[in-house]
Amino acid sequence: MREVVFVDGVRTPFGKAGPTGIYAETRADDLVVRCIRELLRRNPSLPAERVDEVAIAATTQIGDQGLTIGRTAALLAGLPKSVPGYAIDRMCAGAMTAVTTTASGIAFGAYDVAIAGGVEHMGHHPMGEGVDPNPRFVSEKIVDDSALVMGSTAENLHDRFPHLTKERADAFALASQQKYAAAVTAGQIGPELVPVATRSAEAGWGLATVDEPPRPNTTLAGLSTLKTPFRPHGHVTAGNAAGLNDGATGCLLAAEEVAEELGLDVGMRLVGFGFAGVEPEVMGVGPIPSTEKALARTGLSITDIGLFELNEAFAVQVLAFLDHFGIADDDARVNPWGGAIAVGHPLASSGVRLMTQLSRQFAQRPDVRYGLTAMCIGIGMGGTVIWENPNWEGAAA
Repeated sequence: MREVVFVDGVRTPFGKAGPTGIYAETRADDLVVRCIRELLRRNPSLPAERVDEVAIAATTQIGDQGLTIGRTAALLAGLPKSVPGYAIDRMCAGAMTAVTTTASGIAFGAYDVAIAGGVEHMGHHPMGEGVDPNPRFVSEKIVDDSALVMGSTAENLHDRFPHLTKERADAFALASQQKYAAAVTAGQIGPELVPVATRSAEAGWGLATVDEPPRPNTTLAGLSTLKTPFRPHGHVTAGNAAGLNDGATGCLLAAEEVAEELGLDVGMRLVGFGFAGVEPEVMGVGPIPSTEKALARTGLSITDIGLFELNEAFAVQVLAFLDHFGIADDDARVNPWGGAIAVGHPLASSGVRLMTQLSRQFAQRPDVRYGLTAMCIGIGMGGTVIWENPNWEGAAA
């Protein structure tokens, strides 16, 4: 088995879904194309014909994010017609699964270099569009009625763990906004963004260069007054959950010796990964067993992890993870540049956003050896990928 490395990752600025969002009149596949082209532009020593596979994830695989989008985006991006591609779906962990699947092919020797990523245009394709759930799910009580409504599953998590209060969730959400704003100011978020030309029939041409969802003026007082749309007098609000967003991500993976041969930088080295299933009605706990599985398979413990990039679909699910592993809500290792509550969560694309940020953090933190990216997944799953920092300077004397 060969060592697999994360060479580089990029993403479009994330937009707000809907008719007034920056990508309201921009195609989903064009967002992916921008990411693929940017990866090749930033890594000029990589001949395009050396890309062996393009795996692109989307949760709603119809319209402008259908038609085997990995292949069509590769063609639109100008890759040689000899480069194959495919589409992949694991809901929110689509891009994460695109990475683990192509990385497995690299480790096995089937590929040398691959591009993996994801896209979600929730403005064009709302969550659940075209879905026809089998009635047996409910009639035979295979899942709880709430299992297919992600916000309701987050409310269920508050029920199961009453110590995870709305006040804690709001405080975590505020910290996410503050950390994101500080990271932008410090120039930590921005270099990975790919500018996207936008078109509006009313406003004309534009250029998306920054994320649209963040709310830097968020306050605890303001969060406390927001409505709870999933349950009267509930806990989950638009302020302590990720929004509905549009965006795309992409990354370059390679066998370590191939990266060396081609003169490609190494941002991270893949250590291992795990996916796990849980009760769909409390899908937010998914990253707990997936992390335990990944740690067990790699021989590591939670104390070995020096940086965590956890997808903030809902504040409560991150808090459940932190409590389980004995990590404080404000631990500096966790989402140091903020998370999806601030920047947004275009479903299938988010896994590579987490990885790209972790890779950039590794470059600044030679004192950290291992990092972890993890996320909850709809229909009751979790996914975790563990990475090693190639810049690690070794154990302290």
